[in-house]
Amino acid sequence: MQISFMGGAQTVTGSKHLLSVNGKRLLVECGLFQGRRQESRERNQSFLFDPAKVDALLLTHAHIDHSGNIPNLVKQGFNGPIYATAATVDLAEVLLRDSAHLHEQDAYYVNKRHAEKDLPPIEPLYTQADVEEALPLMRGVDYGDPVPLDRGITATFLDAGHILGSASILFDIEENGRSFRLGITGDIGRANQPILRDPNRMRDLDVLLIECTYGSRLHPQSEDAAEELAKIIRRIYERKGRILIPAFAVGRTQTLVYMLHKLYNQNRIPDMPIYVDSPMALEATQIFRRHPECFDREMQRTFLRDRQDPFGFGRLKYVRNSEESKKLNDLGGPHIIISASGMAEGGRVLHHLMHTLDTPENLVLFVGYAAQHTLARKLMDGDKTVPIFGRPFNVDCEIQTLGHFSGHGDQHDLLEYAAYSPPDRLKSIFLIHGEAEGAKALTEKLTEKGYKDVRYPALGETIEIRV
Repeated sequence: MQISFMGGAQTVTGSKHLLSVNGKRLLVECGLFQGRRQESRERNQSFLFDPAKVDALLLTHAHIDHSGNIPNLVKQGFNGPIYATAATVDLAEVLLRDSAHLHEQDAYYVNKRHAEKDLPPIEPLYTQADVEEALPLMRGVDYGDPVPLDRGITATFLDAGHILGSASILFDIEENGRSFRLGITGDIGRANQPILRDPNRMRDLDVLLIECTYGSRLHPQSEDAAEELAKIIRRIYERKGRILIPAFAVGRTQTLVYMLHKLYNQNRIPDMPIYVDSPMALEATQIFRRHPECFDREMQRTFLRDRQDPFGFGRLKYVRNSEESKKLNDLGGPHIIISASGMAEGGRVLHHLMHTLDTPENLVLFVGYAAQHTLARKLMDGDKTVPIFGRPFNVDCEIQTLGHFSGHGDQHDLLEYAAYSPPDRLKSIFLIHGEAEGAKALTEKLTEKGYKDVRYPALGETIEIRV
């Protein structure tokens, strides 16, 4: 068996892991690489393998850095099944259509500038039509049900607790008279988080591919993360500012709305307008409502038992069209806008940033991870001037990051996950979907705990598995 690390290697975007076993080629993830415009375009258009020779794709969850390059995979010859949980299939449909819309919109804005400078036009990375070609290949599976892929290869999807429908994938493999268990974590969620169940960890593995996004970090400890959010809201309300929260439309937005709903019911935040400005977030929220089987006991107890909608309340409004979205930029008085995308690399949040950054009373609040070179990371790092649609904007408002809402497990969670497969059983660990600092720190911790073979594979590296 061989594993080829074709994306999400030594970075947190564009995950792709190619397994070659028993004559079959199985791709796990087909994510979009996100970063500098030209580099992203080149890497997303050019696969390090032949898509037409891939037999099946397995998807851990619907986030674009894991699913977003599926349309290009299909355009370039892949026509096999795509396995994912039922909730992931539903979410991926929304996310991929929205992604295509953003690529088409981005090309439109770039081409307007190109026309002014007499430069040639560009094509979108992919289109809505490309997405429609890919969607029929998706196959929904249930958590815990073994999925036979071929002779001697079975996959089981286990709840990863990261976003709705997210999974870790356990492979039971028989090859040349040997049997072994390989696990790919996808993105690992955190215990005791709102809405979703805790991660169901894979056990007794021989080989583990584990994400290391927060491999060097510990999430801040707080008795009440909701109160941290409430304090921020009360502070900005007093100075009559806007709170703009760039948030992923799937997962993070629903968590924020759920928490704001609880705070509002408990009179812990002022009575102020709250807007969710993301068509995709609205569609994703409808999908959340369709999949209560993914919810934890707190969600059932707090809202569903009394038939309350956790994602809707009096002061909350979902913004449906672009005209309503534009009007938000003229709002006076304190208010909250939640808008995609979380890394501020596209979507309506860019327009809101242009109307928010120059006012000291305002706050841009980040509630998740941002990859290097993204606009969100530049703002988090304190850049005083940032580019939006090719124009420079001064940053005069307050910027704050609230780590309590991260959907990724931290170093402690990752070490605890690995511990379910002890060192005398787990022969090899490969650190994926993380930057060098996180991988280095996690490698040191795992080595201290007795794991002998811990590696941080490079992009394009192929490793033969011997157990």
